[in-house]
Amino acid sequence: MTKFDKKLLTGAAFAALLLPAIGAAQAQDAQQGGLLEEIIVTGVARSDGIKKLDASFSITTADAEAIAEQQPASTADLLKIVPGVWVESSSGTSGANIDVRGFPGGGDAPFITVQLDGSPLFPPPTLSFLENSTLFRLDDTVERVEVLRGGPSPIFSNGQPGATINFIQRKGKEDPEGSLKLTVGDEGLYRFDTYYQGALDKDLLFSVGGFYRTSDGIRDTEFPADRGGQVSGNITKVLENGEVTFYGRYTDDKNAFYTAIPLLSSNNGKTIKEFPGFDAGKGTFLGNELRNVVLEVTPGATPGTIRRDFADGRGVKAAVVGNTIDLTFGEWTVSNKMNYLKGQADTRGLFTGANPQTLGSFISGQIASANANAAVVAAAGRTATAGSASFANGGAAITDLNMQVITAGLWSVDKDIESFTDDIRFSREIFDGNTITIGAYFADYSSKDLWYLGNNVLMTATPNAKLINLTLNNGAKVTRNGFVGTSFFDVNASYNGQNVAAFIADEWALTDDLRIDVGGRVERQKVNATLENVSTMDLDGNPLTLANNATSVLNGSFRTLDYANTETSWTAGVNYYLTGDLSVFGRLNSGFKFPQFDNLRDGQDQMQKIDQQEVGLKTRTSDYAAYVTFFHNKFEGLPFQQFIINPDGSQTQLTRIGGSKAYGVEFELMVMPVENLNLALRGNYQKGEFKDFGPNSGNQVQRQPKIQFTFSPSYDVPMDWGKLRFFASYNYTGARWADVENAQRLPSFDTIDAGISADIGDDVTVMLSGTNLTDELGLTEGNARIIGGANTSGVFMGRPIFGRNVKMSVATKF
Repeated sequence: MTKFDKKLLTGAAFAALLLPAIGAAQAQDAQQGGLLEEIIVTGVARSDGIKKLDASFSITTADAEAIAEQQPASTADLLKIVPGVWVESSSGTSGANIDVRGFPGGGDAPFITVQLDGSPLFPPPTLSFLENSTLFRLDDTVERVEVLRGGPSPIFSNGQPGATINFIQRKGKEDPEGSLKLTVGDEGLYRFDTYYQGALDKDLLFSVGGFYRTSDGIRDTEFPADRGGQVSGNITKVLENGEVTFYGRYTDDKNAFYTAIPLLSSNNGKTIKEFPGFDAGKGTFLGNELRNVVLEVTPGATPGTIRRDFADGRGVKAAVVGNTIDLTFGEWTVSNKMNYLKGQADTRGLFTGANPQTLGSFISGQIASANANAAVVAAAGRTATAGSASFANGGAAITDLNMQVITAGLWSVDKDIESFTDDIRFSREIFDGNTITIGAYFADYSSKDLWYLGNNVLMTATPNAKLINLTLNNGAKVTRNGFVGTSFFDVNASYNGQNVAAFIADEWALTDDLRIDVGGRVERQKVNATLENVSTMDLDGNPLTLANNATSVLNGSFRTLDYANTETSWTAGVNYYLTGDLSVFGRLNSGFKFPQFDNLRDGQDQMQKIDQQEVGLKTRTSDYAAYVTFFHNKFEGLPFQQFIINPDGSQTQLTRIGGSKAYGVEFELMVMPVENLNLALRGNYQKGEFKDFGPNSGNQVQRQPKIQFTFSPSYDVPMDWGKLRFFASYNYTGARWADVENAQRLPSFDTIDAGISADIGDDVTVMLSGTNLTDELGLTEGNARIIGGANTSGVFMGRPIFGRNVKMSVATKF
């Protein structure tokens, strides 16, 4: 631990202990102000929820105003407000990597579930090329968000042991209200948001809203990077014994998917600089030349092809319908949450691997490869000694052998998904202060996948890359229309899964100050699938077309897959009030994660087991708040999958099994030292390392920093016409490792965000905000497809955060 780490932990602990003491005198005033009455519904057995200070677990909440002030670029981006959650949103609106509390995720978001009104959008948290945040778009129809970490989550809903993000929609109200908002950004963003809440009748309420947006993207893609929108609505019937709500949501949004770019590294990876000619904050290989691309997918001298537009990126086109029912029948309360989702979540991505090199170096390597291939030499009648290159589009010759070039794969993934979930609960007070809840959960979900991974092209190592053709002087063609290879990994599969669970929970208020809860769950999963087999074969039988010597091809034969297993989980927690506004809690839980479709396809059917312990402190008054949690977890049975680049340029799928252990502290602190000034500090320190992971045992869990925090001051200035609000954030991210070998260092970095908003009267709000104002070069990912060291003469591939971005919005309420 560094001196800086020790100072921060000492400061956080001191603040957590000091704040309750200096504010004890205001506890009664705070209770009268209602701050202690915040109700949460996530991770709670009963539908009526509990007070946040009564909860014996860690949960972060944000209302619509707090969400708007964050100006998140995506759903994943919003999660940066949650301590203990590490977010890599540098891929764009979709396709984030999200980790929690030292869990060794390694990519996507396997321990993150996104819910809408308490129902998971898609029951498996992650499939390959699909994580939950991709399926959800923020807009002004969201009333608030609750993010539960650990706690009782292994018992309820889909049993997520990591973090559950529950977005709660606005509902109708008798007094109608609405909003119109226009947002523009310096990256060419134009976005319109609206919502309206009202009543059709005294007991029949409705809410409707949505957004439409187009943006050129912070990274210059030469085409609209983000385009699409969403419409949402719900209707609520208020009854004498409760209420029933039906909702619907349709999203059609396409988003550019950004991957690694070339960078320079020195000082053992501690110093990162821009690659010549490549703006790290705004550059991307994507461009018009990589849009409508023809991929060869079946063998033959005239191969079968498909056409893909890589401007489509990683978006979603899906509909969600559902309902919530909360009713009381005598001494029983009944709650049911149901939803159904159907749509597409395809990926069109440019995936980099090997580092850039000069064109001359690349030609030399191809000459050596061709001359080592007896069939090529025989067909040509002589060995190769030189090569000629030209641009694939236009045919202009390339004479500069020092030009930087790179090979990258155009990966195409079609994914049609469908799911139905239902969660029903019956609760009753069995004696004074003791409430028991019994419930059941059912999920049926499917995915139809068609993958073509690989399809490597040779292109310039420049923003908006240009495709290159190369022919050796013995007639051997290294590329065809820029392609140096076809697919190396194909999948044609139809999966279906079903989960059935029963759970029981008991909550007991022994006294006004002491509450305990326990719960247990038993769940059975069944999965079946049909998968097309693949063969490796020559596409066209011509040894002179080196780009097509061999490929992975779907061969028309099929195999089936069947899996079933049953597992249990449990939890126990206690919450105790030391004073009227200060409580402490403790929690134990043991959860699990079933293998999902991709694991089973690769023969990895082992269970993942997670044991967690946490203790925490919660306090809040009108002048300060503190939420501090110490956690420990142990993880077993992690299936780790990675596509790697071999020394000869070929690609291989690597799988491993391992586990980890982690401990740390999360903190959310706020104080108002003077009127209108708010100082907030949130973040976490954690130490997570692999165990039982072969030679990598003891290494730091990849991608996640030991320390990250955000300091956010804000100041309100009352005016005759309304209020001005100045706000800013200083964000620090500690050093990390990009790989399980701890060979690719990702250095620490910090960023500054700031903004100003003006409330004009009660109806108009104008906001100007900027992110990464210092244009910091910070990395979220190294070269994910190279094992170990990925540096070649100081050059490596990495994915940086976005550069400076400024937005302005104008909203009016009515």
